[in-house]
Amino acid sequence: MDLELRHLRCILAVARHLHFARAADELGIAPPSLTKQIQDAERLLRFPIFHRTRRSVSLTAAGEAYLPAVSTALAHLERARELGALAERGQLGRIQIGYVASAAYAGVMRKMVMEFRRLHPRIDVELAEVPMSDIPAQLADRQLDAAYVRPPMPYPEGLQAIRVHRDEFVVALPEDSPLAACKMLAPQQLRDAHFSVPEQEFGTLEVAKRGHFSPTIGPRPGPLIAVLASVSLGNTVAIIPRTLCDCVSLPGVVYRPIAGKPIPSEIALLYRKHERSRTVRAFLQHAHRACVS
Repeated sequence: MDLELRHLRCILAVARHLHFARAADELGIAPPSLTKQIQDAERLLRFPIFHRTRRSVSLTAAGEAYLPAVSTALAHLERARELGALAERGQLGRIQIGYVASAAYAGVMRKMVMEFRRLHPRIDVELAEVPMSDIPAQLADRQLDAAYVRPPMPYPEGLQAIRVHRDEFVVALPEDSPLAACKMLAPQQLRDAHFSVPEQEFGTLEVAKRGHFSPTIGPRPGPLIAVLASVSLGNTVAIIPRTLCDCVSLPGVVYRPIAGKPIPSEIALLYRKHERSRTVRAFLQHAHRACVS
């Protein structure tokens, strides 16, 4: 027989009370059973823990030395049990969230993550900017647990997305462009423009479709800030989410709305359909509730 947790709990109870009957009452066992547990423990340890007489119980020198370590070990085990229970309930762990840079400008990611951290302080939420084209593979490989993206975008069957923010596209153009004199631009007015295209090219293609022309594509710098920097240098325009008008101001760049039915610009949270992690599922449930409310 090996020393077991029941032995250690009995030792601590007797040490607290220095009285077998009261310790047995605390543990909910009969005094003779407690006596046997202590005897078994002392035999397995090969040293006595308690001096026992008919009138008193006291710790031996070996017991005095042994007891603090036993108390610490049981406290660590209890702490481990608590942490395991928290993880099982999805209240402890780590989540890796990716995002495209433009998702940060809308504020929806900040609001959602900060509220989740407030509600789940034991969950570590790590964020990383990731090129949108790399996100589906990183989700499939579990390098990421969820990601803020700008649909439409292709992704495999094992992933799905929920919309978390809706915006509309506008035109960013150089302030010295003749088109800057217009308060609003119709798609056909951009027929002769050279377009700087972000990672999400849907807005550019939709403007060209509505204006009945094939867009002349210039630089493809990727992130929206790089796209606006390209526009600021002149000679190109860009179709970008309206959100950027409120939070990004670059010298030489002006913004104009697009005439006609708004062209939607969305942010979605992309994640695995069959998520195993309770911690990640807790975040996804939080995101769903935030979208409904």
